[in-house]
Amino acid sequence: MKNIVIFTMGTRGDVQPYIYLAQALIKEGHVVTIGTHPCWKDLVTNASIEYTPIGPDIDIEYEAAVIRGRTKNPVFSMLRTMKFVFHIIQSSSNDIYECCKNKDLVIVSHSQMGATEAEVLNIETINVTLQTEMIPEINKKKTLRDKLFGALINPQMVKPYNQIRKLYHLPKVKSMDEVMSPKLNLIPISRYIVEQNPYWDKKNKIVGYWYNNDYDYEPEESLKDFLNAGDKPIILSLGAMSFESKKEKEKLDIFVNAFQKTGMRAMIQGFNKTLDDYRLPETMIRVGSVPHSWLFKQGYCVIHHCGFGTSASSMLYGLPIIPIPHVLDQFAFADRLFKLKVSVKPIKASELSEEKLISAINELKMNYNKIHDCVEDLSKKMQDENGLLNAVRFIENATNS
Repeated sequence: MKNIVIFTMGTRGDVQPYIYLAQALIKEGHVVTIGTHPCWKDLVTNASIEYTPIGPDIDIEYEAAVIRGRTKNPVFSMLRTMKFVFHIIQSSSNDIYECCKNKDLVIVSHSQMGATEAEVLNIETINVTLQTEMIPEINKKKTLRDKLFGALINPQMVKPYNQIRKLYHLPKVKSMDEVMSPKLNLIPISRYIVEQNPYWDKKNKIVGYWYNNDYDYEPEESLKDFLNAGDKPIILSLGAMSFESKKEKEKLDIFVNAFQKTGMRAMIQGFNKTLDDYRLPETMIRVGSVPHSWLFKQGYCVIHHCGFGTSASSMLYGLPIIPIPHVLDQFAFADRLFKLKVSVKPIKASELSEEKLISAINELKMNYNKIHDCVEDLSKKMQDENGLLNAVRFIENATNS
């Protein structure tokens, strides 16, 4: 039995995978604590996991929306969001340090929280990486371009972590691989999405997606009544991208009008500020924090932003996709979904219009059976990977050696 702590920062999609991992580890007899924003306390404790607060008591999804709203440039928007999260991580280092005490293992999330504090306390670490482009290709002969890119990017990436290391009188690092676990880096992505890179160190393991079927979820009566009243609806689930810092009626109008003109019913997640005084047609319903594992099984298709968690859920639960990527890695996910033939052609968020959305819905209708069969087949393959079982096995093998 190990006493384990996992730290993670960000939106619900950044926290949820670690909840699934914690539950799987607890099932095997380990003691697990998750440290994250106070706003996610109920999310963690309702999953029967020990919780410790890290950082200020803020609505992280709203704060991220405010930052995103300050610029339309997706790169600058993402950099500002990262800077904001890094600031929280730095200011929370003492809380992280105290929580690490008396632990046997720190599972270091994709934000690298806890890596420095674990090093100071001489506690074993295991990493989790969601973005494979961040994994060093140590066995690859570096080109001049690679060296120049590394010289430009590495100092920016390690800067916030070196500031934390300075607090503990640790030497500076030059690249992120220096703060990575020497034993194991888990990649919770399906091998049907990402292939094992021959240039990676052997400690990097693709294990499959982490998910839970949430069999005990019970929807509200109003949602049951809506689902029983007609055909399967489109699910609009833009994740953190639909948490607005201000009302976005024009954007919501695009979706509502397109659904009406194509004769589609719809369930809408997010747009909380706009929906407070927005009158939806009877063919549409507002849904709150409903687990994707239940929600996606009720839908005709899902319109989403191609974030890590939502992309995984749409494939795992076998639902055709209309991708609307907003920033950086979301474009790569959208392209991958299209190539896998589980989606129609992506619409860039910056180019979203009623006409393009109607065209995408009609395209999906024309090719529905073909796309549905593809995503259903992929769903079966992904679920057979047993990502959580693989992760637990690798963790136990690495920490017992």
